[in-house]
Amino acid sequence: MATEPQLKFYNTLTREKVDFQPIDRNNVRMYVCGPTVYDFAHIGNARPAIVFDVLFRLLRYTYGDSHVTYVRNITDLDDKINARALRDQPGLPLNEAIRLVTEKTERQYREDTAALGCLEPTVQPRATDSIAEMIVIIETLIAKGHAYRAAGEVLFDTKSMADYGQLSKRNLDEQQAGARVAVDEHKKSPGDFVLWKLSDENEPGWESPWGRGRPGWHIECSAMSGRYLGDIFDIHGGGLDLIFPHHENEIAQSRCAHGTHAMANVWMHNGFVQVEGRKMSKSEGNFVTIYELLETDKLGGRTWPGEVLRLAMLMTHYREPIDFSVKRLEEAERLIAKWPAADVSNAVPDQTVLAALGDDLNTVAAIQALHALAQAANADASLLPVFAASADLLGLLPKRAEVDEAVVTEIDAKVRQRLELLKAKNFAEADKLREELTARGVQLKDGKDAATGERTTSWEIKR
Repeated sequence: MATEPQLKFYNTLTREKVDFQPIDRNNVRMYVCGPTVYDFAHIGNARPAIVFDVLFRLLRYTYGDSHVTYVRNITDLDDKINARALRDQPGLPLNEAIRLVTEKTERQYREDTAALGCLEPTVQPRATDSIAEMIVIIETLIAKGHAYRAAGEVLFDTKSMADYGQLSKRNLDEQQAGARVAVDEHKKSPGDFVLWKLSDENEPGWESPWGRGRPGWHIECSAMSGRYLGDIFDIHGGGLDLIFPHHENEIAQSRCAHGTHAMANVWMHNGFVQVEGRKMSKSEGNFVTIYELLETDKLGGRTWPGEVLRLAMLMTHYREPIDFSVKRLEEAERLIAKWPAADVSNAVPDQTVLAALGDDLNTVAAIQALHALAQAANADASLLPVFAASADLLGLLPKRAEVDEAVVTEIDAKVRQRLELLKAKNFAEADKLREELTARGVQLKDGKDAATGERTTSWEIKR
């Protein structure tokens, strides 16, 4: 490895760009708020997945692959999930029905982000697997005088924390009840938020010292980050919309429970995503999922390769708003078409690319440097290894797998086996085969034979 890049990141907590100094260089720790898996992930969800994947790659390059722990949670507790589970699996106990619904959408999310060139995080915990940790934190907060019981709920007492609001810079005394602050008579203050609430028979629930219930939204991330990264860790990431109330309340819970000065040392947030100049919404008709971009003609009348979607996202600095449009995708596609084919080797990435990424993930400057390197490599093949290493650091070098005949035969056999399992309605085993193939970089695409109406499956190597 060449000279280690100096990393500087904008810290939302302090509102300044700071030199990054990990707590432990042998275990650099990052937590990013992941998807709520009630439906397929939309293009707005793709932005933090891509942005923090680039950061993950940069940290791995800087400190070593085995010295970085990246946790991205799966939220499987949500009112929309509950409603879908009740609708789709009416004969099952609710908790089991929720698991079935969310396993499908979680699997799709992982396939979608893999197609966007994202590495798998080190750990991807589900909220429902950390209920015990949530209960312990809530018990600790009650014991320390930071939480109280009222009207069947356990609430965090925001006035018990002297510096509550330091991330969003909101003054608690000036905070007005409104769209994001519930007005309830049982709260000591309007800004107090739910840690635990009782569940009725149509809601998921777990036994607790306060009765059968379920956790509030914010407590899950405090539990999962603490479980896998410790009381204080290096970087916490997510979308700009999560600063308040979600991240603010995570900080409050974690610091007050653990008695620490911080939850994470650096807080990083990506900007909003618009589609064709408008806020994305179903009512606007511009709501588009990652899957639809990859597999359908919903945007621009065609499908888009994962590397083009990724490049289009990285052509804007992560903290800036982005207008995701057909024009932008076409620009990204033209750019990437000019880059040479190359294989990843042990070469060191270009220093200009490294310096750009080390300067608060300046992917705009990094891509400009990468394109100049691509042009040089087109004229001088000796530069191909450096170009490949640099593109791979950005996750923009698709692995051009050469598949030999024996592997093709093996994959064809597994695809036929899966079709037989589906025909026999053995969906669990069929899903296992699909996951096995996905892990090997094989993407399946189901369809129907136009003449017979029978299910067909094609496949390709995506990475």
